[in-house]
Amino acid sequence: MKKKKLFIVTGELSGDKHASLVVKNLLQNRNDIEIEAIGGRNLKELGVKLFVDHEKGHMSAMGLTPKILLDHLTLGKRLVSYLKNEYKPDLVLLIDYGGFNLNISKFLKKAGIKIFYYIPPQIWASRKWRIKTVKKNISKVMTIFPFEKDIYEKEGIDAQFVGHPLITQIPPKAERKKVFEKYGLDCDKKLISIFPGSRTFELHYLMKTFLEAAKLISEKEPDVQFVIAQADSLSDKIFYKFLGNNCKIKVIKNANYELLSVSDALMLASGTVALEAALYNTPMIISYKGPWFAYLVYRLVRCIDRVCLPNIILNKDVVPELLMADSNPKTICQELIKILENDEYRQNMIDNLSLVKEMLSKHEAAKEVANIISAEL
Repeated sequence: MKKKKLFIVTGELSGDKHASLVVKNLLQNRNDIEIEAIGGRNLKELGVKLFVDHEKGHMSAMGLTPKILLDHLTLGKRLVSYLKNEYKPDLVLLIDYGGFNLNISKFLKKAGIKIFYYIPPQIWASRKWRIKTVKKNISKVMTIFPFEKDIYEKEGIDAQFVGHPLITQIPPKAERKKVFEKYGLDCDKKLISIFPGSRTFELHYLMKTFLEAAKLISEKEPDVQFVIAQADSLSDKIFYKFLGNNCKIKVIKNANYELLSVSDALMLASGTVALEAALYNTPMIISYKGPWFAYLVYRLVRCIDRVCLPNIILNKDVVPELLMADSNPKTICQELIKILENDEYRQNMIDNLSLVKEMLSKHEAAKEVANIISAEL
């Protein structure tokens, strides 16, 4: 029997991981599918033939340098030629990596190749006009947020909410006592963990504000201790440049999930970390600060008024969003002390955050995507 052919395009390690979970589910029930991909070690370990390996460059490079743009352009041409003239897949699955994948979809569509998209571009957050490209070239979109499905369907796009991959990938809640002992924290004090961001840009605008907010909280609440989570993507040299030499707050690396799950409250730069915190039901504030011009442009291109993922998912204001002028030490201090001292307010936030997990847990993303692909093939 002739095998069905699937080609998967991912752009970085996270996409490779998501793809491998889909492939694992797919191969459990089918042995008549041939799979090739642009990916990394996770797909390779499953026996998937890689057209390009992330670890050898191209896709994993960050930024918009002339070399990176040329590499992507060259790779795109090679890929379209290979798929059109040699591999001839029954289906191409694009995963995340919107810049490259949306562009490549135009050429694959012209070549008559059917395309599905898992973890589509966040058109609700910025560049909403990209939905036109999706509508023109993508046969089916598999969304990871329930509200995304509605956005795509309003444009007449076949969309299905499949669940969020974090639900099955996030570790269980850590044991507070063990974490406190491991990092030399005081079990008799409340813990606020500070996540100032994973990019230099975020540290530039938020680190000083977060440290000053921590100082204000310490003056009002002596039984509170702080730790700062250093992102894996930031070198010590860059991180400590913004932290300064006089900071006495403990810095912890490679422990994000532990800290998110055992903290009494969180001070977060806006991003996916807010969703991770919500899955642990940990109260938080999120903050964002940047150039006013960039913020005004962002307000023009977004589709949704809220910026914090738990708030967007629940369609109501649960987590305080302290943006721009509101991202100041005094306001951050007030909001976090309210979380620590106002039991009713704190419990209400926890109850609402538990609904986020409930909404996203109704589906197992990788399994649902595999079932959709299997049915198509």
